[in-house]
Amino acid sequence: MTTAAVKITRKGQVTIPKEIRDRLKANTVYFEMEGDAVMVKPVLDVAGSLSEFAGNVKPGTSMKEMKDRAWEVAVREKNIKKYS
Repeated sequence: MTTAAVKITRKGQVTIPKEIRDRLKANTVYFEMEGDAVMVKPVLDVAGSLSEFAGNVKPGTSMKEMKDRAWEVAVREKNIKKYS
């Protein structure tokens, strides 16, 4: 188990230590709470998440809009599974 204590800035930001970032092998993470424990989990394929929306987007939709939509759906689906 790897552990590290890091400071939370006034803006709520933290720096994930390099050793942990290297083990995550991802540049995007999500946070999950279970009781008082907070887990940081890698999002391994954001592009794959976006691809399922490719047929449903209007021409000219920006990558940011696609990413934001994918995150909304992913979070909603995760919450549905968690509370079902």
